Amino acid sequence: MLRSKKRVQRPAGLLDLHLRPYPFRSCARRWMSVRPEKVSEEDGSGTAPPRKKVTIAHLHALRAARTPITMLTAYDYPTARACEAYGIDITLVGDSLAQVCLGYDSTTRLTLDELLHHTRAVARGSKTPLLVADMPFGTYLASPEDAVANAVRIVREGGAEGVKLEGGMEMVETVRRLTSVGIPVMAHVGLLPQRHVALSGYRMQGRDAESAMGVLKSALALEEAGAFAIVLEAIPQVLGSYISQRLRHTPTIGIGAGPGTDGQVLVWADMVGTWQGHQAKFVRRFAEVAKEVEKGVHAYAAAVRERSFPGPQESYEMPKAQWDKFERSAEEYVGKAP
Repeated sequence: MLRSKKRVQRPAGLLDLHLRPYPFRSCARRWMSVRPEKVSEEDGSGTAPPRKKVTIAHLHALRAARTPITMLTAYDYPTARACEAYGIDITLVGDSLAQVCLGYDSTTRLTLDELLHHTRAVARGSKTPLLVADMPFGTYLASPEDAVANAVRIVREGGAEGVKLEGGMEMVETVRRLTSVGIPVMAHVGLLPQRHVALSGYRMQGRDAESAMGVLKSALALEEAGAFAIVLEAIPQVLGSYISQRLRHTPTIGIGAGPGTDGQVLVWADMVGTWQGHQAKFVRRFAEVAKEVEKGVHAYAAAVRERSFPGPQESYEMPKAQWDKFERSAEEYVGKAP
């Protein structure tokens, strides 16, 4: 025979604590000045409605529908989240992080390990856009097999879905080898920032008929080698449109190549106005974040110096009885100190 269970009467306060989440847990969350953001289970963004994962086939469909492709660089989790939440099609971990994030004087200073570190951060925040990472200078020039080994690291360790490399006809075999082992490649012709010394600076390319033919031939050969997209940088807009029309199926992404390409890319720091270095002709600042940062830092410093920050509403309190108890104990302790 089962014995009946005797109901235990708890004091009302204990019963409430048992049924409700413990108060100290919520307080602990409020005390954290830095904590993980709230993420929606549906799409992972917390703000934007769900959208389909961007694939290479999706990019080709956008090109066929004449819908411009959007691409932005990102170097960390916050900028990756912005690309994710606000509808960017391709997130690029560009080697420009060497200058705008790490303070180097050239993209050629960037190492593969540094690129991998930043790519992992971006991969954690940018899920829906196609994630592409630049191959740093020197990681794909020795041989196609050397390029494969380094690209595998970028995909496997960094979490990238494709790689971007600079060069024309001399890169055809490398692109063909990478694509043959299943690594998607975004090519890059025209101005090649990693070769700025050899080019005597960051100069527009394809200025005359002969050099324009060289850019066109490179683009056609890279498409044939299997590149899924081609960046056209700093070339005449008529040439950018012409190449975009002559490629059979490969989308072009312009940066200083005019409005006739299949998409556009900008460096994040250029786009939001945080880069204080040289501004290329093709850069448009769509925000002035640096001015807001300056205003915020000055206001913060002033508030600290005049002791108006933190205010009462930004400070924690202690029950008076507990403070009196502490003060008595402290005075006794301090009085005994040597």
